[in-house]
Amino acid sequence: MEKNLKVLSLKYRPQSFKDIVGQNIVSEALTNSLKLDKTPNAYLFTGIRGVGKTTIARIIAKSLNCENGANKLCSNLYCETCKAITNSNHIDVLEMDAASKTGVDDVRDLIEFSKYPPNIAKFKIFIIDEVHMLSKQAFNALLKTLEEPPNYLKFIFATTEIKKIPVTIISRCQRYDLSRVKFDILLDYLKNICKLEKANINEEALKLIVKLSEGSVRDALSLLDRGLLSIDDSELTLTKAQEIYGFFDKSTILELIEEILRGQESAVKEIYNKIYEKGVEPKIFLNEFLEILYYIKNISSLKIDGNLFTLNDKEFEKINFISKNIDISDIHLFWQLTLKAIEELNLVNNQNLSVEMFLIRLIYIKNFSKSKELNYKNEKNIFIQSKTNIKEDNKSVKQIKKIAQQEISLEEDKDETSNKSKIETFEKLIELCNKNKEVKLKYELENNVNLVSFSHGLIEIAFNDNLEKNFIKNLTNKLYIWTKTRWIISFTKEKGEPTIKEKKKIIKNISFEEIKKGQLYNEVKNSYPDAELIDIIEKKKYD
Repeated sequence: MEKNLKVLSLKYRPQSFKDIVGQNIVSEALTNSLKLDKTPNAYLFTGIRGVGKTTIARIIAKSLNCENGANKLCSNLYCETCKAITNSNHIDVLEMDAASKTGVDDVRDLIEFSKYPPNIAKFKIFIIDEVHMLSKQAFNALLKTLEEPPNYLKFIFATTEIKKIPVTIISRCQRYDLSRVKFDILLDYLKNICKLEKANINEEALKLIVKLSEGSVRDALSLLDRGLLSIDDSELTLTKAQEIYGFFDKSTILELIEEILRGQESAVKEIYNKIYEKGVEPKIFLNEFLEILYYIKNISSLKIDGNLFTLNDKEFEKINFISKNIDISDIHLFWQLTLKAIEELNLVNNQNLSVEMFLIRLIYIKNFSKSKELNYKNEKNIFIQSKTNIKEDNKSVKQIKKIAQQEISLEEDKDETSNKSKIETFEKLIELCNKNKEVKLKYELENNVNLVSFSHGLIEIAFNDNLEKNFIKNLTNKLYIWTKTRWIISFTKEKGEPTIKEKKKIIKNISFEEIKKGQLYNEVKNSYPDAELIDIIEKKKYD
């Protein structure tokens, strides 16, 4: 094996179970099964990229075929078998990428090859990476051989998408789920690599690498490699790392959220454009935006020194301040809209413009642009002070009373508006359409809308080909007139509820069946055999 590899992810690739990072339970189970000689016909490893699926597959192949046996697996001086497997050129250990060989003919060739015993090793082993890419016919061809293979044959499958593998295949394998590597474990691992490489890197920069890797060891090593190549002999600091990886600190997003709540459209666009100019990908930005929303919602239960909560004191204080002065309903709405924005990124060519419009939408969805001064901006909180017994000069008191009266007036107006136009459910919306004689909208809502979710300010519906083309525009305009709030109506590929018309039909059919089972219906049928139940009319109650 070549020891002088340049790429860190290859140079430090684990060669035994004790070297595997963050998968102790799986490593222990596999080690025990090999020691007890209780190995399955087929292994199946699943998990995100870079957590050790293919690496573990090769270690198993070495353990089964090592000249020294599984209990004395080569660690430094490799036997010829271990050396060949490590270098992926052993004649009896075949590695196949299912992404490039997906057809049934490829699998048939593999099965034909499996009929012959190993040439020099104890076991013939087939390692199939990204096995979910195989076609349905290819999986079917594997079934019989997989269930009853020859004693000398072992299958090892690796996949990132377990749901795409047929259950019939999974049931014939011994499955192991590899988890994301925890923050602390991966950080310690990178620190050790830096010592071995004699790399000059700041711990905060290492934490950023761990965060960006999302629990993937290979991603972490690749990012570290990229960072070390960019600094020559200088230190890799957090600031430098942020520039290299196109990252930005959370204080920028906090500033952005403050400007959104102030309704400052131009400031919001300016801050986001600065972020984008640093090379930050729109999807990364939106995920960071989600993280900040989570912190704002759960600030009371988080610790500043927690592993996942990597904020400095100043950022912690700012999040705490915002969380005390923003409604939870606004946070939930922002969260939903951010998730929708992430989904919509793939629908547009210029993702940057999509994110910019999303941020502007946040301002206008809650009419923040109409609020000149928000409570959280006015740190003196004049309205609260006006209710206390603060002794000031007459001029100041008059000013405070005047502001307080304005605030109270605004609150009364707000309450009056909300009482008039609050729409809590889909059924209430239909009632409002009927009340305002919006017959066309009512018809569309009842007959052509498959509801997915409904909350104040946001309606999500499934695709419907019968929906009138101007429905969204008309309903949005009417909702704004009725509620004085801008609503978002979005389409989704999810299957929605039956339409109101369909629900009524289902209920009517159930009523038909119940009546047919009743005594009255049977008596009528006995007297009039040709009688048929045509309709059900609810009896009206009169006072």
